[in-house]
Amino acid sequence: MLPSPGSASNLNMNLYATKKTAAEGMLDIALFLANITHMKTVIEQGAGYRYYIAVLTLISFSLALQIVAGVLIIIIARRDVSEESNQKRLDGLNNTTTIIIFLIFVTNIFISVFGMERTGLFARMHF
Repeated sequence: MLPSPGSASNLNMNLYATKKTAAEGMLDIALFLANITHMKTVIEQGAGYRYYIAVLTLISFSLALQIVAGVLIIIIARRDVSEESNQKRLDGLNNTTTIIIFLIFVTNIFISVFGMERTGLFARMHF
């Protein structure tokens, strides 16, 4: 009897893990580019910007974490998850990457909070 098309035995875990890792990498690149653009904007505003040092520090920290996460994602993608000898190490690397991505997420929340500018419509409103 052949397994049904959606059954677990037809699932190639290595292919799934590779695609998942590639998707994480693409999202990491998109966030990396957004942070570089944000950093450029803050630098162009100059040191007179109220949270200049805080935002530059947070963006730098986020970029450093993103580089580490990117390297870990590349390492994970290059290993075969279906080999039993790799599974424990890959699980640890995956957990580490998840923690780093969470730290990037929290850091970027602070970047967004401190990076809000009073321009356009909001500049005319008095809060």
